[in-house]
Formats: sequence, C-alpha cells, structure tokens
Amino acid sequence: MTITITAFENAPDRGRGLARDMRVRWALEELGLPYATRLLSFDALKAPDHLAFHPFGQIPSFEQDGLVLFESGAIVLHLARHHPGLLPDQGDARARAVAWIFAALNTLEPPIVECTMSLLFERERPWFAERQPMLDQRVRDRLQQLSDRLGCDEWLDGSFSAGDLMMVTVLRRLGSTHLLDAFPNLLAYIARGEARPAYRQAFTDQLAVFEAASSATKPTADR
Repeated sequence: MTITITAFENAPDRGRGLARDMRVRWALEELGLPYATRLLSFDALKAPDHLAFHPFGQIPSFEQDGLVLFESGAIVLHLARHHPGLLPDQGDARARAVAWIFAALNTLEPPIVECTMSLLFERERPWFAERQPMLDQRVRDRLQQLSDRLGCDEWLDGSFSAGDLMMVTVLRRLGSTHLLDAFPNLLAYIARGEARPAYRQAFTDQLAVFEAASSATKPTADR
C-alpha cells in the first residue's frame, strides 16, 4: 500500500521548508520510497476524520497498510528502522543515531521554538524586551554545546543518519535570526544537509504545494 502523509494545504512558513512534514518528506526521499500527500486546510485539521489520525489536529500523519502514526520524530524513526539507509547497521552506532533524534526534538527544538515564536508573536508584549534576551541565551547555550560536540566533523556520529536529518531541520528554524552566526561549523553542517539531493527534492515538493496554494488564491486580474 502506498505511503500517505498529511501536510498543510497552505503552509504558514510560506514554503521555507519549516513545516514538520518536511522531515518526513526528506526521510522518504533518502530511502527512495514513493508516497502520496493529503493536503489539509486549517479547518480540516480539526475535523473528526483527521483527529482520528492525529489526536492533536496537527501535521504530519503517516498511513501505510493500516498503520497510522503521528509525530514527525516517530514517523522518521519508524521509516529508519524498517528501511536501510538512515540508521547504521552496527548496534551501538544505531542506538547513538536514535539518541540524536531525541536530542534534536527534546533538547534543541523546545528552546528554539519558544525563542522564534516569541520573536514572531510577542514583540508588542510588555515583557518582550526583558524576556527575549533570556530566550536567546538558552538557545545559544544549546548551540554552543552542539557546536562543541560536532567540532570539525561532517556529521554528528560518523555517517549521515536520521539523527542528522532531524537536527538539521530543527536548526533551520533559526534561519530568521542571527543566533547561528557565531557557530560557523553549525552553519556548514546545515548547508551539508541542505545540499543532499533528497533534501532538495523534499524542499522542492513542499515549496510547490505552497506556490500552488498561493496561485489559487490570487485575484483573477493578478494571474
């Protein structure tokens, strides 16, 4: 049965590859697995039929042969465990790659999301000027730790893995800030991920959805 994933019909990131279906798309491209995409409006995310797939009304979800999964990390891990190419064969290295998936989602992503969401939505709040430097510093602390661990290596633990895939997608959320500027090895690390053919194809596919949605909503006279 064909793999089907869900994605935004009109992504709020404006096609910059930040929506979390990007992680699943990238993994599928790395593994050479064909898939279909079911596009959802914001209203459809809260409809009962989608909530049966994703109880929190978000994207992405994953469906294949009666198996339904939600949460991008769980989906990527499932794919990596069942198809060769995103996890090392050797047991200890495989376990470390899984640890990096969780590190990206549990240690790096929460402070990054809190920081970037504050920049987007809280600038007019009275507490913004006092609170934002603290949020920035939390991110810098994690970036410094990650930078120290990566050093001059190409990837986090030997060859490219699902851990790197997840970490690169998390770090890319900082693209609208200057917080990565002090960490040239992390910028190079992100660039290596973005240069992978599978990433480029996934990005192109996600961007095409946004461009199609934008074109469909333009007034007739502007087309």
